[in-house]
Amino acid sequence: MFTRLLTSALFAGAAAGLIAALLQLYFVQPVLLHAELYEGGDLVHFGTESTNSAHPDLPGFDAVRDILSIGFTMLVYAGYAMILVALMAAAENRGATINARTGLIWGLLGFVAAHFAPGFTLAPEVPGVAAADVYARQAWWFATVLAAAIAMWLIAFGRNWAAWGAAIVLLLAPHVVGAPEPDVFTGPVPTEIGALFAARAYGVGMAAWVMLGGFAGYFWSREAATARQTQTA
Repeated sequence: MFTRLLTSALFAGAAAGLIAALLQLYFVQPVLLHAELYEGGDLVHFGTESTNSAHPDLPGFDAVRDILSIGFTMLVYAGYAMILVALMAAAENRGATINARTGLIWGLLGFVAAHFAPGFTLAPEVPGVAAADVYARQAWWFATVLAAAIAMWLIAFGRNWAAWGAAIVLLLAPHVVGAPEPDVFTGPVPTEIGALFAARAYGVGMAAWVMLGGFAGYFWSREAATARQTQTA
């Protein structure tokens, strides 16, 4: 069982992580590099000395930075895949069907838990914006992700209104409490860049998680078929 789980997670995480990294390099990284020009003062969009540009010259491909980014993203998604496949195994023991098609739904729910639920109150941020204490935000993020994941499990596998009601409470509670916020809002980056970054981060995140779920379901079901063939041989 552990070998099957590990193999499925590593293959799924590597495949989804590679695609996610390439999407991030093409769609997300240019927005971050643009924001860093405002953060460092190279571009200014207010005051009398405005040097604003919607189409600046950005650094091109950096072999060390970008290859390390790709490798790190693949490792991160391998970790996500380990969690996802373990949950798939538990669901399969409860009678759920796990394959590439149902894996797409699992991936979408993973995106909701890891990205959309915390981002509803604590949105993705570009460099240079005002932010609350990083440890407080991390604690709130982890609590929100865990609450959302448990809530969706209860919605999927709960069998009565008590479970579904608890799921609603878990989904709402972190946002009723509220995420840590800075005392004042400030920052040199134009709001248009921040909005574009949030949209790109959500889009790439959703695509990556859906692919991760599909790959995880595919490899998990394939490993199961291989195990059955070995037993009957």
